[in-house]
Amino acid sequence: MLYKIMSPLLFKLDGEDAHKLSLAAVKALNILLPQFNAYSSILSSDFAGLHFNSPIGLAPGYDKDADVFREILKLGFGFTEVGTLTPRAQDGNPKPRLFRLPEDAAVINRMGFNNAGQKSAIERLKIGLNSPLNGILGINIGANKDSEDRINDYRLGVRNMAAYADYLTVNISSPNTPGLRDLQSKAALNDLLGAVTAERSAFLVKSEKKSLPIFLKVAPDLHTGDIDDICTVVSDQKIDAIIISNTTISRPKLHSHYQSEAGGLSGTPLKDLALQRLRDFRSCSGGAIKLVGVGGITTADDAYERIKAGASLVQLYSSIVYEGPFVGRNIAHGLIKLLERDGLKSITQAIGVEA
Repeated sequence: MLYKIMSPLLFKLDGEDAHKLSLAAVKALNILLPQFNAYSSILSSDFAGLHFNSPIGLAPGYDKDADVFREILKLGFGFTEVGTLTPRAQDGNPKPRLFRLPEDAAVINRMGFNNAGQKSAIERLKIGLNSPLNGILGINIGANKDSEDRINDYRLGVRNMAAYADYLTVNISSPNTPGLRDLQSKAALNDLLGAVTAERSAFLVKSEKKSLPIFLKVAPDLHTGDIDDICTVVSDQKIDAIIISNTTISRPKLHSHYQSEAGGLSGTPLKDLALQRLRDFRSCSGGAIKLVGVGGITTADDAYERIKAGASLVQLYSSIVYEGPFVGRNIAHGLIKLLERDGLKSITQAIGVEA
């Protein structure tokens, strides 16, 4: 309720200024809140060798530089994903580059992987991981815009960040770094994931960790042939999961005066496309590849629909802009009610039942 009262004031601010203010507010809010207690066991599941107390996670983009990952988990998300982090710090694309479309419950961004770099994030991660987290921490890695060897950037991302992550996400699906999505082609993707998995193997040999899941994040703007190729490479390279999907460069009917801005569209207008791509990947893999659903998830019904279509986990981002910091907790509680309504004892019983 308080967020609904305050949101008109936040929306008067520039999008990035409002985002910085929200990060400060999340830090302040968590000082006042008790440590979040785990949900009912009905929501818990094992995925890619990790235990999740809730399938509702915060997607990367909100906590780019690992500033508030502990606080996010305390708000009731089962997992959070920081980044995208690149080997070197970079400013990203020129401003303005973040646009809220309240008439459409959407966001358009062309941020361009703006972040302080992996070394800077490591300093905060070292401090934040002094005690166990109440949830799972993912780290999303990407390539620098001016990199001469993008595959090596992802290799460096694994090398630099593996020690601090419960899982790593290889992000090749942002539309805001020119040429990045070309890495989704079959040959390039095979080379990339081969390099990434080799770097993971080298890390595990030297590490006390027994495993380090790697997820691949893909775009929604794919054709049938692309999906078939990605499924083949992911299966061959033994990648642990596919995250579906990033923002879209397509433009369904929108109402905001920002509708023509360049960049990736997220939020409610992405929902149908992201859901269809999830179904496409589920069909392509025959359920053999684990999936994470993202895009246009605002309510418990949205999350449940994505799970029944084949997602084991779901992530959200734009809905935190419109629904406030407790949206993950609210969706989780709503999901419990939906599972109980349908007589299910575990979230795992719902995965793929309508695929």
